[in-house]
Amino acid sequence: MAASRHPSDAKEIRDIKQFIEIARRKDAKAARIKKSVVTSKKPGQKPVTKFKIRCSRYLYTLVVDDPEKADKLASSLPPGLNVETVGQKPAKK
Repeated sequence: MAASRHPSDAKEIRDIKQFIEIARRKDAKAARIKKSVVTSKKPGQKPVTKFKIRCSRYLYTLVVDDPEKADKLASSLPPGLNVETVGQKPAKK
């Protein structure tokens, strides 16, 4: 009997270099970038950016709290990877 795949097949990556290596793999299908907005007024809370890469077996996640590093990482993703930005509302006309 084959092992079933569950949505819980996820791994959190804490190293940016390791995350870029995963993004360059052949089985990396798509990437999603989600920039969060700080909703609570707690002191010291920063907006975070989440990067998610769907590979054949796992969904890899990297959380970056520095906006400059997040922009650099977004620009360094492979051009062949389907990158989708999630969570941004369209501009009002």
